[in-house]
Amino acid sequence: MSILRADFWTSFGAWMVDAGWNLAHAAGIVLGAILLSWILRVIIRRVVRQIVSGVKKGQSVTDTQALVASPLAAVRVVQRTRTLGSVLSNIVNVTIGIITIILVIQVFAPDALTSFALLTAAIGAGLGFGAQNIVKDVLNGLFMVMEDQLGVGDVVDLGPATGVVEAVGIRITQVRDVNGTLWFVRNGEILRVGNMSQGWSRVIVDLAVPYDTDIEAVQAKMMEAATALATSPKWRSRILDKPELWGLESISADAIVIRIVLKTRTTAKDDVSRELRLRLKQATDELGVTLPSLSAVVLSGFDGAGSVNGAKPPRTRPTPVVPDRPLTGRKARAAAKRTATRVPDPGAIRIRPAIETRPDAKPAAKPAATAKPTSAAKPATPTTPSTPSSPDLPDAASPKPPAKPRTTKPPATGQTPADGQTPADGTARSEGAE
Repeated sequence: MSILRADFWTSFGAWMVDAGWNLAHAAGIVLGAILLSWILRVIIRRVVRQIVSGVKKGQSVTDTQALVASPLAAVRVVQRTRTLGSVLSNIVNVTIGIITIILVIQVFAPDALTSFALLTAAIGAGLGFGAQNIVKDVLNGLFMVMEDQLGVGDVVDLGPATGVVEAVGIRITQVRDVNGTLWFVRNGEILRVGNMSQGWSRVIVDLAVPYDTDIEAVQAKMMEAATALATSPKWRSRILDKPELWGLESISADAIVIRIVLKTRTTAKDDVSRELRLRLKQATDELGVTLPSLSAVVLSGFDGAGSVNGAKPPRTRPTPVVPDRPLTGRKARAAAKRTATRVPDPGAIRIRPAIETRPDAKPAAKPAATAKPTSAAKPATPTTPSTPSSPDLPDAASPKPPAKPRTTKPPATGQTPADGQTPADGTARSEGAE
């Protein structure tokens, strides 16, 4: 029998040795793939965390103030981290799995690699034509999540749907509108994202008043009501800036429209808008004005953008509603030093004469004889500074009371001042006056 022949066992032993080495080789490839996949997943988790923190640090404190204060901030970070990590991990797993299968097949059947390559090329061509929309959705969703364009809990306008984001996937984004309808929007179909939950928001209220209303009184009352709202303890934490009165917005056939705006946190826009309308209604009731309409407005289009930019240029830091605390310590000393070394503005200084006369002062009696001063002493005359930037000049903001006019007592008839004696004010005194 052939099974008892020596050459059979020799060939079987050689085959077992080769198969053992092949199995060991394949096992090494699989173990290496598993180790490489684990290392790459660890790196991906760290990279994802750096991406998330880098996006947050790249935005200014003012722009992310409302987002950080929102209770959904932690949910957004967790959701973005899990989404990015899962996508990149899946990509790594699929790539390493395909490479591992190819290497294992090459170990056991080197000739089958050529036919497998042809089969792979055919499958890739079919996927390229049929699944290009899926690839587009995946790439677009990946970039949207990485760039923090939207997140769970954001109020967004995606074009096809507007509402609150409930889930962000790599291929599908779920948005629920105000009617409760859940929209599944493909990421590849999203051409623009309008996020109303990041940074800050603006409340715009139009107040329509009749034609016979005192516009200035109404505007003053509107600013008073809005300022009281912005400085109240309950609402000042939700309002980021002082109220702005944009003034007369339009004149219609029925009323005159006055617009007032407030910069608020994104999570408090609706609440602030309702409270502002209530206070404006109460303020106009005090004036006895009947309001044809009082509504909040959402600007859109080119005209709306021009109105927003034209009212006040953008600033890097909002104006605080509550006054800042006074400086103390080193900051106070530095501010005092800058104030002391500041050069005064020559245009802001008003020069006054050294001697001013009061209109109610009585004129001095005309002397009978004018006494001439001696040559040793000259009369003192008021001098006027030649430059307005002299530190001895009086401040125009705090005027001093006018000086009393100086009068000279006429000497008695026939008397002359003593030789070599001249008063300090440059006028001659008679011996009889002494």
